[in-house]
Amino acid sequence: MSHEQPEQVDDEETTLDEAPHQQARWYAGGQYEPLLSEKGSESVAVESSLPDDLTRDELELPSLAEPEVARHYTRLSQMNYGIESGPIPLGSCTMKYNPKFTEDVAAHPGNRVHPLRADEDKQGILHLLYELQETLATIGGMDAVTLQPPAGAAGEFTGIQVAKAYHEENGDDRNEVIVPESAHGTNFASAAMAGYDVVELPSNENGRVEVDALEAAVSDDTALLMLTNPNTLGLFERSIEAIAEIVHDAGGLLYYDGANLNSLLGKARPGDMGFDIMHFNLHKTFATPHGGGGPGQGPIGVGADLASFLPTPQVRETEGGYETFEPDHSIGRVHEFMGNWLVLVKAYAYILRHGDEGLENVSETAVLNANYLASQIEYEVPYGPFHHEFVASADADAGDVAKGMLDHGVHPPTTKWPEIVDEALMTEPTETESKRRLDDLAAAFNAVAATDPEELAETPTETTARRIDQASAARNPRLSWHALDGE
Repeated sequence: MSHEQPEQVDDEETTLDEAPHQQARWYAGGQYEPLLSEKGSESVAVESSLPDDLTRDELELPSLAEPEVARHYTRLSQMNYGIESGPIPLGSCTMKYNPKFTEDVAAHPGNRVHPLRADEDKQGILHLLYELQETLATIGGMDAVTLQPPAGAAGEFTGIQVAKAYHEENGDDRNEVIVPESAHGTNFASAAMAGYDVVELPSNENGRVEVDALEAAVSDDTALLMLTNPNTLGLFERSIEAIAEIVHDAGGLLYYDGANLNSLLGKARPGDMGFDIMHFNLHKTFATPHGGGGPGQGPIGVGADLASFLPTPQVRETEGGYETFEPDHSIGRVHEFMGNWLVLVKAYAYILRHGDEGLENVSETAVLNANYLASQIEYEVPYGPFHHEFVASADADAGDVAKGMLDHGVHPPTTKWPEIVDEALMTEPTETESKRRLDDLAAAFNAVAATDPEELAETPTETTARRIDQASAARNPRLSWHALDGE
């Protein structure tokens, strides 16, 4: 859009103090000097694309004192529920508290470097990125890591693309990805988006992978087995070495979904179990903003045979510092620069603050908290022993249970998934909750369990908003002002 050139002042009697323009924009003698962007410009009429009923000619703002404004917005924030309000025990989401020191680190002026500057002009950034990718490789037992994917699902998709490129380079035409029935929904979606046929693998009576079924499912068409370990029931796959051997003998690769890595830090590494590819959820395991609090980040790690297929650019150390480079068989770029830069900074700070012993304590406490909470609730937990999360079975509609918990001032768990548990209540308290908070959660679970099902079906009654039509909201989302047409 062009700018209108301001009127020049020719009156010799006009002084700088009397002129309507800023003094810094005048030469001596009262001659107006236009800005560079104003030179040679002309006025152009611009028509608004907004409908008339959504525009106004003037804006009348209330005249309020600062305390009133502060109280207004504080009250609005209190009407919502966030991790600062209390626990969010959503299973497989790892909604841990995000420590605020990472925000201070991310706000450091040294992070305000344009990512497209030359390598020699951003050595500090490259140093941090290199250290983070090497640290993640050590945590996961991988040989190389890319930091680019901006979310867990994006990491999955990137990992599958790396596997596809690897098979194609080896002349293998494979078209199937095996996914356990209890896997995250993104596993199925990522494989399908990458063009693979998805083979669903049943669980055994203990809630783990049915090894005989896996042996029957693998073939020359198998590109990948995608596995979460511990799985979505919180159960560790005790046959993981046999599973890896079956997949590798068929020429396939083993993919680790890092959603539940919070239970293994310092205890076990996916690479040591036989996994070839994995993704990390920095926004879950390493306490960066999650679930509406900010962007995610889903780096992937790979074994040595797959390193040359990682996205470009990668960072490596040289004699003189650090540089970016393109791997020999790179699948290309999947995100600008290295992804969400400040999320990487926060995750790196979180890892450094904890250190080896601290990260190990994170997992120990996460497992302890989940087992303590499960021992305090009245609902049955059909599968165990579990690690960082558990899936209880409600004796009423799980959705009603969740609504009922809202009336007790707590956030409910994930409901109705995984489907191998009837009326599932998938619960993950994380390591950041105290015993007192866990007792509050247990009290809410038990109060709801003691509520008559018919009464429960009418909850919540204490919240600002009551029940919404979730099915209609999902099927007919209103995401734009265009949806207001005709109302």
